[in-house]
Amino acid sequence: MAVEGLRERLKNGKDIIVAEGYLMELERRGYLQAGAFIPEVVLEHPEVVKGLHEEFVHAGSDVVVAYTYYGHRAKMKIIGREDDLMELNVRALRMAKEVAVKTGTLMAGDICNTTVFRRDDPKSIEEVRDMFREQIEWAVQCGADYIIAERYDEFAEAMLALECIKEYGNGLPAVVTLTPQEKDETKDRLTYPEACKKLEDAGAAVVGLNCLRGPVTMLPLLREIRKVCKGPIAALPVPFRTTPEEPTMELLIDPDTGSPAFPVDLPRFFCSRSQVADFARQAREIGVQYIGLCCGNASHYTRLVAEEYNRRPPASKYAPDMSKHYKFGKKTFLEKHHAGVHDM
Repeated sequence: MAVEGLRERLKNGKDIIVAEGYLMELERRGYLQAGAFIPEVVLEHPEVVKGLHEEFVHAGSDVVVAYTYYGHRAKMKIIGREDDLMELNVRALRMAKEVAVKTGTLMAGDICNTTVFRRDDPKSIEEVRDMFREQIEWAVQCGADYIIAERYDEFAEAMLALECIKEYGNGLPAVVTLTPQEKDETKDRLTYPEACKKLEDAGAAVVGLNCLRGPVTMLPLLREIRKVCKGPIAALPVPFRTTPEEPTMELLIDPDTGSPAFPVDLPRFFCSRSQVADFARQAREIGVQYIGLCCGNASHYTRLVAEEYNRRPPASKYAPDMSKHYKFGKKTFLEKHHAGVHDM
């Protein structure tokens, strides 16, 4: 049975749950190095990546995102593995496609910020175009259902990514997300609503924001984007307690040490489950149709997002039910199954 595509789902008013956050989750598990943040794990421990794909689908993700983030030519040069570039991308894409076919979900190819883009340098632009082209072409060859272009702090690089998807993507839809910095504007001085509207007008199927900002500091921008964009918008914040004073995870300061929490001490700033659920609830009220979490995400968070969007994924079978707890459960339950405990 054919899987309904991204455009069709969105056109029919359906929401898309998307689990991202592979980078930090795999770093926490000891399979990826903080700093370079390059997905060597795809080559060295593919079974771990595949397991995480399956775990996120179990938790409610409608999409298996091929783990090619930072798997581009510029990053691979840093670790001396440029010769492994094609193998890494193709293996990641095929693995994601295998899980998507098995689970009846969509598979997304992924291109991202390159760290070498210079909008006033034609040579840099062509270098980045070539990097986008090869990753997009591999995604098409491996059966991607759409292409994600993510984490751009400059509108110009995001627009170049969109242009490349349209040129090399064989008609696949593009989901393009900008990454909100400390100021409420891109590095090339566009407000996020302005930038998202331009990307939408240029043909992106979905536009929005991902990464850096947590729910509290991303939601106000989403409300403004919703006012100007007519089509589906995306929201994938990090699940960290950012504030107006420290609006991105890179700005969070550990109060015990006075040092930046990013990246190794971010766990002290994790959102509670209730905070993630509240974010998803507010996003749904705003009209966010493409929803998920980015760096810091884990499967229990994805399940909460899915449930707030009226889903019941397989993982919901194991959602907390404290009525059965030996101490905090209902009195009638305790009297029946744990005689004497309620008198402790």
